[in-house]
Amino acid sequence: MNQPDPNLSIDLEADEELALILADITDRQLRGESVSIDEVCQQHPAHERELRMLWATVMVTQAVGEKSTTPDDTRTPLPVFELPMMLGDFRLEKELGRGGMGVVFLARQLSLDREVALKMILKGQFANEEDRRRFRREAEAAAKITHPNIVSITEFGEQDGNDFFCMEYIRGGTLSDRLAKRPLPPREAAKLVSQIARAIAAAHENGILHRDIKPSNILIGTSGTPYIADFGLAKHHQHSIDVSRSGSVVGTPAYMAPEQVARGRGQSGPTSDIYSLGAMLYHMLTGRAPFQAASPVDVMLMVLEEDPVPVRFLNRKVDRDLEMIVMKCLQKPQDLRYQDANQLANDLEAYLADDPISARDGRLGHVMANMFRETHHASVLENWGLLWMWHSLVLFLTCFVTNTLYWSGVENRWTYWFLWAGGFGTWALVFWYLRRRQGPVTFVERQIAHTWAGAMVAVVMLFPLEWVLGVPVLSLAPVMALIAAMNFVAKAGILNGMFYIFAVFMVATGFVMALIPQFALLIYGVVVAICFFTMGFKYHRQRKQSRS
Repeated sequence: MNQPDPNLSIDLEADEELALILADITDRQLRGESVSIDEVCQQHPAHERELRMLWATVMVTQAVGEKSTTPDDTRTPLPVFELPMMLGDFRLEKELGRGGMGVVFLARQLSLDREVALKMILKGQFANEEDRRRFRREAEAAAKITHPNIVSITEFGEQDGNDFFCMEYIRGGTLSDRLAKRPLPPREAAKLVSQIARAIAAAHENGILHRDIKPSNILIGTSGTPYIADFGLAKHHQHSIDVSRSGSVVGTPAYMAPEQVARGRGQSGPTSDIYSLGAMLYHMLTGRAPFQAASPVDVMLMVLEEDPVPVRFLNRKVDRDLEMIVMKCLQKPQDLRYQDANQLANDLEAYLADDPISARDGRLGHVMANMFRETHHASVLENWGLLWMWHSLVLFLTCFVTNTLYWSGVENRWTYWFLWAGGFGTWALVFWYLRRRQGPVTFVERQIAHTWAGAMVAVVMLFPLEWVLGVPVLSLAPVMALIAAMNFVAKAGILNGMFYIFAVFMVATGFVMALIPQFALLIYGVVVAICFFTMGFKYHRQRKQSRS
């Protein structure tokens, strides 16, 4: 009779506990209670990573649901606007568009006899204080910035319980409308985004982050001039966080930077808007956003974990320089993006003038610095830090026992085989059991585990290979170091470029082992244990710091 898999039961228990926690906080929010995701994570530290990601998912799902709210919804009744209608000095003539929060009308300001765009809160008189505060913040943010490519606010007021603000009317349509037909020619796209980037730079200089740059928020005038609209999610730099006190995500997933999706990826700032500019330029060149999936949740996971398809894979007409500009904007680590919107504009203008661009910086120091940095997957190593410290001890003890047997004259190769196969097989089960107890295992962690398992299988199979070749026991011991080097190269590509240094050490160790065979396993054990302990200690300390 088949025995139940203990690992499966552990996974089910962890998933069930996570589901109960999420159900509880969701029910509390529906009852109108204030929910702090930070407090919940402090109460359940083992599930912190999963809770933050799942709670962000719930917030996005709710935001999407709110956009489909109808006037019959008794929870958030919406006013009915019968056009034309008067609102103080304005005659509302035609609806131009609406979003999750506001509705924009074409209106005529009677006292000045001019056409304007007038924006009102979608819920009208039914809007709560938070809606009104956010609406006023949008007007204040846009009014602070004077730039020819930002829609200017001319008036803000309240009439019959309806908050509104008046903007200049831009004849034309949105960038989203143009992209619905086909991608833009590369040079036209570059010119438009360079103008938009200058406007965003002006906003940043005034301390304002837009945080919702996307094609539908870019108006294209009849002359082809782009204008930035909708500062509804704007915030001052000093208050720039991505998740509200309730934990809700702000922004549009397809154009959001990783740090807007998950707080653990850093705090949003000017580089977050630069990421969004790059995502929009990607869309303009390819006809699609950098990440596409069946749901906003899946898009957010892709933003966090995957790299976009290179632009030229989707549109061969795009120059390599322009592709490099886009991909620099879309780097997941914030310090690898343009640090200033003006820098992005400068590179786009250099591209248009056929001058060299800064994104094509091939200096050796720059290349090496990028090579040895962490990837966006490295945070998963916080789950492995303490385990890798124990792993270093297991490796050293196994190598010490092996070398002791060799010094004692043991020549039976199967003794060594059972020591390594049995010892590491048992340790692998214990290791994986302990990791699963910390919470659900991510896809990247499974990749790491498979890489490690493959390396250990290769090491264990060296003993039968020696038997087949008819060479003395441990003759192939230096190959262990080369296998470890290959393992570290794989980890460097997935996790942290520092593993490249460990790979070099292991290659050198292989040659030393070949020169001093009587101490080969002891040398190997010391070096590989130091490598694992060093990285384990680094990420174990990092985990403790992040929790404190």
